[in-house]
Amino acid sequence: MTTLESVDRVELCESLLTWIQTFGVEAPCKTVEDLTSGVVMAQVLQKIDIVYFNDNWISRIKSEVGDNWRLKISNLKKILKGILDYNHEILGQQINDFTLPDVTLIGEHSDAAELGRMLQLILGCAVNCEQKQEYIQTIMMMEESVQHVVMTAIQELMSKETPVTAGNDSYVDLDRQFKKTVEELNDALATKEEIAQRCHELDMQAYLVQEERDRLRLEYIELEERVAALQEEKSSLLAENQVLMERLNQSDSIEDLNSPAGRRHLQLQTQLEQLQEETFRLEASKDDYRIRCEELEKEISDLRGQNEELTSLADEAQSLKDEMDVLRHSSDKVSKLEGMVESYKKKLEDLGDLRRQVKLLEEKNTLYMQNTVSLEEELRKANTAKGQLETYKRQVVELQNRLSEESKKADKMEFEYKRLKEKVDSLQKEKDRLRTERDSLKETIEELRCVQAQEGQLTAGLVPLGSSEASDLLATEIVTPEIRERLIRLQHENKILKLNQEGSDNDKIALLQSLLEDANSRKNELETENRLVNQRLMEGQSQVEELQRSLQEQGSKADDSIILKKKYEDHLEKLREVNNELQKKSAYIEDLEPKYNLSSQKVDELEEALKKKDEDMKQMEERYKKYLEKAKSVIRTLDPKQNQGSAPEVQALKNQLQERERMLHSLEKEYDKTKTQRDQEEKLIVSAWYNMGMALHKKAAEDRLASTGSGQSFLARQRQATSARRNYPGHVQPATASDVVA
Repeated sequence: MTTLESVDRVELCESLLTWIQTFGVEAPCKTVEDLTSGVVMAQVLQKIDIVYFNDNWISRIKSEVGDNWRLKISNLKKILKGILDYNHEILGQQINDFTLPDVTLIGEHSDAAELGRMLQLILGCAVNCEQKQEYIQTIMMMEESVQHVVMTAIQELMSKETPVTAGNDSYVDLDRQFKKTVEELNDALATKEEIAQRCHELDMQAYLVQEERDRLRLEYIELEERVAALQEEKSSLLAENQVLMERLNQSDSIEDLNSPAGRRHLQLQTQLEQLQEETFRLEASKDDYRIRCEELEKEISDLRGQNEELTSLADEAQSLKDEMDVLRHSSDKVSKLEGMVESYKKKLEDLGDLRRQVKLLEEKNTLYMQNTVSLEEELRKANTAKGQLETYKRQVVELQNRLSEESKKADKMEFEYKRLKEKVDSLQKEKDRLRTERDSLKETIEELRCVQAQEGQLTAGLVPLGSSEASDLLATEIVTPEIRERLIRLQHENKILKLNQEGSDNDKIALLQSLLEDANSRKNELETENRLVNQRLMEGQSQVEELQRSLQEQGSKADDSIILKKKYEDHLEKLREVNNELQKKSAYIEDLEPKYNLSSQKVDELEEALKKKDEDMKQMEERYKKYLEKAKSVIRTLDPKQNQGSAPEVQALKNQLQERERMLHSLEKEYDKTKTQRDQEEKLIVSAWYNMGMALHKKAAEDRLASTGSGQSFLARQRQATSARRNYPGHVQPATASDVVA
């Protein structure tokens, strides 16, 4: 057998039922009646594709339907619609010339043939889904007879399936389906209104039936109460009858109707018969009411079933309305796509403007390239100038070293010159003093000769009083040259003091000038201090040599030797102080050297950072050139007929160019910032050296003034200097008149 026409539909249903049992669903699936509710088929479809047949779709299937065939039909309709939609939307297939199963026969009569058609559709979904290999392997593991029937069913179903056509036909089918759906939706809305009206009527009937049922229940309760009252009355009558019977037995016979007991008995019998008839009648009415109540309950259950069917129809109408909304949304999408097509056409028309903009961008690019070339040339010039500056710095350092050596030599020569000049000045002063003494001695000798001549002439004629006056006059004449000598000496000292004062003023001016010069550079100031210290050392050495010479010349004089020893010790102390100052200055210079090294290291680090920035600039320029070449190649390949999406690419290229321009601008700003920062650091270093030099020079000047001044005035210091010079052992004191006379 190769076709399904020769296969019994019942056998197909049994084979597919065996295949359904391989899924292992939760609901029972052993008989055909178990499948008529649709729950098993829905669970099988969810296992085939859990994404499409999700929990939301499963929730629409009623699980507890019982024997209600209408709910079964509703579930089967939903399952059949889901299978057809799955074939059309997911599998892309359309089933043609295949007799769809009649869900009414399946739900109401449990028709095995129609159920086989439904299971055959589920089989087609399983063998065409993504997990088809697994399900085919399961079929191959089944019995041979079942396997043969299942394979024949698959072949028949595959022969009826055709792929869904795409292109312009899809729009026609979509329009046709849209119109059909609109018509179905209108019909569904009309049926929904009818169902709603019918539901309202059924609700009213149910309300009336409920009221009638309540009324009958109340009547039934009243009748039961009446029956209970009659039963009580009957029991009381029976008790009374028994009492009467006892009385009758005691008195007269009941059968005697003429007696009062007989009449009473007859009356009670008639009354009892009436009561029995009334009870029978009430029980009959009670049974009638009970039957009517059961009929009303059946009608209520039927109305509930109809209400559930109407709710299912309302759900279907809602689903149709949702489909209508989806179709409207798709039509809106189509209109939007048409608008996008028109906008793309306009963009293609605007492509000429974009090309003009690209040309402008190329011109700007050439300008930027020229600017980069000029910047590179300036950078090369700066590098060459930097190399020349370094060579100049080395030459300046060498020249400064030479200058320091020459300045030391000049200081030594100047010191020797000053020392020789002082010796010459002292000799000249000694010569002048000897000349003045010689002149004064000549004058005294002449005066003495005149006095002797006058004494020889006036010895005879002078009286004693006159002789005393002459002697006084002679004394005054003799004293006059000494006073004159004193006056001359005082004038000479006054001149020396004036000269020293002028020299001190000149020294102050020179000191201020040296302070200004030292403020320009700390290095020169330290060198000048070293020179001053060397000068002091040389002065001390020269003074020591002179003292040694004077000690050798004046070795016989003990007092002079003591004075010279004291002076020698003072000079040694001064030398020690000078050495201590020199050590302090050298230590301070050593402390300043690490700061200078740190500043030089910072300068080197800044230069390295500047070099790195230059390298980054070069790399960015190379990248910029590459991006420009790429942009040019992309712009050349642009074609408005073939490349409809060129506008976004051009915009992206524009954005890239703008980003490169921003990056270049930011790098130039960073370069300027680093340059200004380096200049500021150099200025700060120079100002720090200047301030440090000023402070040290000021401190040295204050120490020098403190060591020389010791709280005395300028004139007092000058007098001490002249007195010390006068008491110097090599200085010859002028001879007095008394010494000459002696």
